[in-house]
Amino acid sequence: MELTGNTFFFDWEVSLMVWLQAHLGSFGAKLASVFSAFGEELACVVVLGFVYWCWNKEHGRQIGLNVLMATVLNPMIKNVFIRRRPYFDHPEIACLKPVDKGADIYDIAAQGYSFPSGHSTNAVTVYGSLPMLDRKNKWLRVIGIVLPLLVGVSRFCVGVHYPTDVLCGWLLGLVVIVALPWLSQKIRDRRLFYGLLILITLPGFFYCKSADYFTGVGMLVGFIAAIVFEEKKVHFRNTRNPLRCVLRIVGGVLVFFGVNTLLKLPFSSDFLSSATMAAYLVRCARYAIVIFVDMALYPMVFRPMDRVFKEQA
Repeated sequence: MELTGNTFFFDWEVSLMVWLQAHLGSFGAKLASVFSAFGEELACVVVLGFVYWCWNKEHGRQIGLNVLMATVLNPMIKNVFIRRRPYFDHPEIACLKPVDKGADIYDIAAQGYSFPSGHSTNAVTVYGSLPMLDRKNKWLRVIGIVLPLLVGVSRFCVGVHYPTDVLCGWLLGLVVIVALPWLSQKIRDRRLFYGLLILITLPGFFYCKSADYFTGVGMLVGFIAAIVFEEKKVHFRNTRNPLRCVLRIVGGVLVFFGVNTLLKLPFSSDFLSSATMAAYLVRCARYAIVIFVDMALYPMVFRPMDRVFKEQA
């Protein structure tokens, strides 16, 4: 069934977006696209990878759960409101940075729904979680406030979200980074806590019609499985050595995108891009495997890598 979506907005939102785009200029548009990238998949993988693989594994687990839970809740809300993106209904608003560059910008199945903003939610859950690494570090607090603001504003500057999408995306992210650690403290049984998180996500299977939901569920399940496996079998150690950090992050990013690419090979591009439940389930399983490999199996190479560094020192 062809997806259509709903249109609802405040007049001031359209007026603000048109005014901003009229005054951005080419440099401003490029700058907005750069800030927008801080809420994308690659940036989130890099930040989460740095915290988890290098800085503090325990905090990395909490930040990862914050990010991935929000990644599921966001499309669950989107698929209730099914709000169309601004440029769908307002020709005066240009789409400067489509979600899926390889698809038609008016393909709602590929470009996704508008409310709330996923980038804004990601930015709050990723960068807003960083102050937990060191609550006395003022720069982490600055990053936790400034980057989500820049990411959010950039999303309606590039024409893919209404300002109210951004506001509610920020709010969702804030709720997650406050509620999830609190819930974790209240439920000491880890199996019960992880089971509850997965249970919360399951209703989306009955009504979500966009790929981002199934991506999020797969990543969440894979990450939870990775936490359990790593605690029992791997036990890697963090490092503050700059070179080792860079190598771990670069390697992790390559593993993430490499495994993801390999797992696509058995399927045709038409099947993978089809808005069918079979394609969505494959997507969910693919991302679960990718995250598990990256967060549980990939760290198994850290110990032999560290030995090589010591022998060369």
